[in-house]
Amino acid sequence: TDEQVEQMREAVRTFFFHKGVDPVNGLKREDWVEANRVFAEAERERERRGEGSLIALLSNAYYDVLDDDGDGTVDVEELKTMMKAFDVPQEAAYTFFQKADTDKTGKLERPELVHLFRKFWMEPYDPQW
Repeated sequence: TDEQVEQMREAVRTFFFHKGVDPVNGLKREDWVEANRVFAEAERERERRGEGSLIALLSNAYYDVLDDDGDGTVDVEELKTMMKAFDVPQEAAYTFFQKADTDKTGKLERPELVHLFRKFWMEPYDPQW
């Protein structure tokens, strides 16, 4: 729905604001690594204090938009729609889906997407992803 898309956009703005990306001026490339380090440290501190995770906020907003048929799961076809929206080759959806579907049900449940986002944003780069 339009409301879900707007919630996703707001989650993206919030997430990247907390990563140090200024809404007007952006973030210089040379500052990106440090911004990610600071963000990860702040995210861990939020978790220690029992506060909501910004990674979960972003992931959940994406999930709500991706679950096009409203069945509470995301299938590879729904994921391909997101890839298309971000100009990512739709073939990448298969690799992404395979990595995210940790219980191998053929559907992504919300915690699987949150886990994948967390892995992407919080763990060291893994070239196999």
